Amino acid sequence: MFKDNKISVVIPAYNVEKLIGRVILTMPNFIDKMVVVDDNSTDKTNEVVQGLQGNNKKIILIKHDKNQGVGGAIATGYKWSRDNDFDVAIVMAGDAQMDPDDLPRLLEPVVGGEVEYSKGNRLSTGEAFKKIPRIKYFGNSILSFLTKIASGYWHVTDSQSGYTAINKKALKTIDWAEMYKRYGQPNDLLVRLNVYNFKVRDVAINPIYNIGEKSGIKLRREIFTISWLLLKLFIWRLREKYIIRDFHPLVFFYFLSGLLSCATVFFVVRLACLWIKNGYVPPTTALVLVFCAVMAMQSGFFAMWFDMESNKNLK
Repeated sequence: MFKDNKISVVIPAYNVEKLIGRVILTMPNFIDKMVVVDDNSTDKTNEVVQGLQGNNKKIILIKHDKNQGVGGAIATGYKWSRDNDFDVAIVMAGDAQMDPDDLPRLLEPVVGGEVEYSKGNRLSTGEAFKKIPRIKYFGNSILSFLTKIASGYWHVTDSQSGYTAINKKALKTIDWAEMYKRYGQPNDLLVRLNVYNFKVRDVAINPIYNIGEKSGIKLRREIFTISWLLLKLFIWRLREKYIIRDFHPLVFFYFLSGLLSCATVFFVVRLACLWIKNGYVPPTTALVLVFCAVMAMQSGFFAMWFDMESNKNLK
C-alpha cells in the first residue's frame, strides 16, 4: 500500500517477452497488484509472465483472445482495478520505458486528494530532446498542442505519455467500454476527464529509450488518425460540457470561427480561379477574404481564452 491506499499497476503487454520481466521485477514493494494484460501476443510474453507468477502472488495475468490495441488492454486493467475496489490504478507499459522510481511522484497528488488523474511529462526536462527520437519528439509536440485544444486541459503537455495514475472516483465514473482502444487512448481519456471536471496534473518523469523496445507506432499515419480523433472528441466535448451539461457562450465563438474559416477557404479558391481566368483579383473580393480570415482567427482566439478560463481550476 502507499499511504494507506490500495495500488494496482496495469501493464498492457504485447510481444514484450524480453522486457516484461524487467518491468515486473523492478516494481516497488508498495504496489499491491500487477495486472498484466497480454493483448494476444504472438511471442512468449504470456509464458514469461506465467513463469514469474509462480513466485509472485501480486501478479494477475489477463489474456485477450483477440488483439484490442493498447487502449483496449488498459481498459481491461482499469475495469479489473475498479471491480476489485482499488484506490488508485497506475499504467506502466510492458516494454520497460517507464521508470519505477517516478511512481511515488505520480501517486502523491492523487492519493493526497489534490487531483483525480496525474500523468507523466517527458518533455518538461532538458533531457527529453536529447533522449527521445527527433521524429517522435516532433510528432508528440504537434499532438500535445492539438490535445490542449480538444481536451480543455491547457496546462497539460506530452499528451502521448501513458505513464499515469487515476483514482477510484474517476475509475468508477468513466465508461471504459467507450474509450478509444488504440494509440489515441491517452488523448481520448483526457477529453472524457474534462467533461466530468476532473483535475489533472503533469508530473515530470525520466524518458527511457533504446533499451531494446520495439515501437509499433507508424508515426505519420498515427498523427493523421489521432488528429481526426481529436477533432471528433473536441466537438463532442463542446456539446457535452458547454451545451448539454451547462451553457457557455464560447460555443458561439468556436462556431463563428469555424464558419468564417470555411468562408475564407471559399474566397481563397474563388480568388485563385479569378486570377487564373482574368489575370487580376477584384478588390472587394480580396477585402472580404481578409475580413473573414481575421475574424475567424479572432473568434478562435477568444473561444480558446474562454476555454482556458473555464478550466483553469482543473490543475
